[in-house]
Order: sequence, then C-alpha cells, then structure tokens
Amino acid sequence: MLDLTRLRVLVAVAREGSVTAAAEALHYAQPSVSHHLAKLEAEAGVVLVRRAGRGIVLTDAGRLLAARAEEILGQVKAAQAELAAHAGLATGRVRLAAFPSALATLVPAAAALLAGDHPGVELALSEAEPPEALAALRSAEVDAALIFDHDEPLPGDRRNTTVTPLLHEPMYVVTPGGARWEGPMTSLATFGGENWIAGCERCRTHLSALCARAGFAPRITFETDDYVAVQALVAAGLGVGVLPGLALRAHRHPGVRADRLPEDRRCVSLAIYGRPPAALPVQAFAAALRAVADRTEPSDP
Repeated sequence: MLDLTRLRVLVAVAREGSVTAAAEALHYAQPSVSHHLAKLEAEAGVVLVRRAGRGIVLTDAGRLLAARAEEILGQVKAAQAELAAHAGLATGRVRLAAFPSALATLVPAAAALLAGDHPGVELALSEAEPPEALAALRSAEVDAALIFDHDEPLPGDRRNTTVTPLLHEPMYVVTPGGARWEGPMTSLATFGGENWIAGCERCRTHLSALCARAGFAPRITFETDDYVAVQALVAAGLGVGVLPGLALRAHRHPGVRADRLPEDRRCVSLAIYGRPPAALPVQAFAAALRAVADRTEPSDP
C-alpha cells in the first residue's frame, strides 16, 4: 500500500525539481526525502527517479505516479475537511487563491461578510492567475480558487473540480483621456494602427483573437499583468489596452478613458476541489462571495 507521506514527498520533488528544493519546501532534512523516495520505489515496485548529473529526474512511472498522487492528496484533504465540518463553524480555515483584480474588489467585501457572520473562521489569501490557482487547488495547497474564463477554454485539469459561475464581467478598451480617434470608440478596428499594452499569455491570446475579429493583428509594445501599470502607460500616451471591469473598479487612473466592448466579457467563477458539499467554512465563504457578486453591477466602473 502506498504511503501518503511518501506520495507527498514525490509530489514535492516533481513540483520543486530537486531533492534539495523539495526538502526545503517540506521542511525535511534532505536525507529524509531520499529515504522516502527509496521506500516509495520499493512499495510501488518500479523505478521512480534516476540520476541526471548531480541531481535526479523523474522517470515516466515517477511522473505518472506524481500526477496521480496530487489527486489522491487532494481527495484526502477534501475528506478531512468534510469530517472537520461536523465540528461546525466555530472554528475553521479557508485558503483562497485569486487573481489580482478579484483580490482587490470581490474578496475584501466577502471577507468582511465572512468575519461578521463567522468570526472564528480564518481566511488565508494568495495571489495566483487561474491556471496556477487550479493547480494549487488540485494539490490541496488551497481550498478554493477564484478564476476567470474568456471564450476560449481555461487550461488545466478540471476533473473532480466544482466550478460555480459568479458574474460576467464586462471588458473595456482603455485609451488616453485627451486623445481623439475617428471611428466608434467601442470598436477595436478604430485602434488597429496603435501600439498595444498586453498582459499575461492567456490575456494576450484573447486580445489577439479580439483584434483578429476586428481585422488586424495588435502591435504589442509593452507587456505587464499589472492593471495599474497598464493604465499609467495608456495615460502617458504609450499605447492602448483592454481591461476587465474589476480591474477598473480596483484602480481608475484619471488620465484614461474606458469604453465598454459590447461583444466581449469574461466569466468569473469559484472553483472548489471535489464534489459538493464542500467543508462548512468553504461553504460559508462561497455564500459570502456570491452575495458580493450578486450586488456587483456589470455596468461601467
């Protein structure tokens, strides 16, 4: 029978890339990690790691088992949370991963509701873009993840993951406040000859798809995920960009103009590992988040 502690060690080695880094992440001594790997190989009956220079790499069997181990550990964590839920909501913890504009808008209001209704429940926050948040959810590093989707499917494995849509967020083309263009400000074709400011890889892919439908390829001259920096660059006349409504709610530069794109939006959702019902603390936070989302108007920020 495979030992859970040794599976956790294998997952750490796969994630961190070395025995030394895995030992640091787990707060283990390096020989202890090597010992657990050797014992796990004996239990599994196959070679899981092999030498590569001064370090080690996972074999095909090792990578397969590491992927399955993440699922196993996530299921065990979910089962522990469900059992702990029987103790009620006097105490508990919710670990949430969320993208930056949600952390600056939806999450603080939901955290305040949770603290008012269930003061014994602790909320721990971490910043992560959706693919990384889903990976943390599957490896049981967090209990819930706030994610968003454009029209294209979000990368990542969603097996055994419950995803609940919260709101549909409008998208805006952001331009310098004093600038004037000939053409409708709600059509990207108007800005086909301009420099563009783009964000993460997924956001750049979405921007390219939007511009392709408008008949041009964007000339991207700056890349940043920071929506404050995007607006500052736009206000300085260095380009134009597309931002979601929550980013403009979180911060609005006085030197930019925002015009809603009528045919573009993104869906903000809450992801929880496992099937409902979730642990009671997670349910309580999800209810607070839904209440905040329900009163968040999709109109101009």
